[in-house]
Amino acid sequence: MDLPLDERPREKLAKLGPAALDNAELLALFLRTGTKGRSAIQIGRDLLEHYGSIGSLGSAGVQELANQPGLGLAKACQLVAAFELGARAVREQISQTPLDSPEVIYRTFAPQLAWLRHERLLVVLLDTRLRHAGTVEISAGNLTETVAHPREILRPVITRGAYGFVMIHNHPSGDPSPSKADDHFTRRLIEAADLLQLTFLDHLIIGRPDGGREPYFSFREAGVMG
Repeated sequence: MDLPLDERPREKLAKLGPAALDNAELLALFLRTGTKGRSAIQIGRDLLEHYGSIGSLGSAGVQELANQPGLGLAKACQLVAAFELGARAVREQISQTPLDSPEVIYRTFAPQLAWLRHERLLVVLLDTRLRHAGTVEISAGNLTETVAHPREILRPVITRGAYGFVMIHNHPSGDPSPSKADDHFTRRLIEAADLLQLTFLDHLIIGRPDGGREPYFSFREAGVMG
């Protein structure tokens, strides 16, 4: 049965604004239509129950979402595009803000990395005012590790004429605590960057909040970097 007019997500948003809608209703606006016996809102609720959170849902790829009941390729593409637009909007809002603290770096890149189920290693290029000048994905690993060499990290910094860089990777487990391999690689990269007189601002490991735990680990904050 159709919802009353004032309970339909589109009309509700127009009247009360987006904050008045819950997550399932917002998802329903992108899904637009349901299936036999399931409204778009119900499909949204089922997706949230299946993935556990908006963040986890946002990390799912097109093919995975396309296989979820009630979706298909077109709706999966719409959802992935919506999440990507949201992540880009966050980065754009602070594009003129210096990436000079781990909190700012985390807020900028957590939307695209915190809920991924595989590791990704990014190099964030910085200008002389420590503002974002570009992002390069170095590698995408399996569930436990990303493999890279210092020269792969430094190559885009040099070829693009960046003043400096931040290295970022995520831990799919949600725990940002560094491994021995993380620590060893960071120290090797510090030596290589010093040799080439490049500013290596920080290496940030992105995780997820859990109780009182910080959702990231900063090697600069930990005193590993000067």
